[in-house]
Amino acid sequence: MNQLNFRSATASDLSAIVAMLADDELGRQREDSSVPLNPKYLDSFAAIDSDPNQLLAVVEDDGVLLGCLQITFIPGLSRLGMWRGQIESVRIAAGHRGEGLGRKMFEWAISECRSRGCGLVQLTSDKSRADAYQFYESLGFKASHEGMKRTL
Repeated sequence: MNQLNFRSATASDLSAIVAMLADDELGRQREDSSVPLNPKYLDSFAAIDSDPNQLLAVVEDDGVLLGCLQITFIPGLSRLGMWRGQIESVRIAAGHRGEGLGRKMFEWAISECRSRGCGLVQLTSDKSRADAYQFYESLGFKASHEGMKRTL
């Protein structure tokens, strides 16, 4: 990796982002990486891009996208009105996994959360991703709560 560049994603990044989201066992079941992109991705990007509390970010090296993640900045009343950063949709391009890029992405994302005044950073991960859990714990995350989801 020569010169990593972390930046907000643009619409022209969407195909590469969706391809990264689809490039694992769970993603293949949930995503549609066909071209042209499903219009739902374009609609979602427009909503994310227009919301000041959303940050869809990519990391690139020499103009090649290597990873992506999304941060949602969440205001709250609990904990004296503390803001939280919710990190989701973290992916590294298949050919660059295991190079330490995920750690660099999280360091960057946590710094972004601090700069926005967040007092806490949180994430969710599918329970089947045992390696991801170990990675998150190595970054200082603690499995302090039990979460639930309901598909609608």
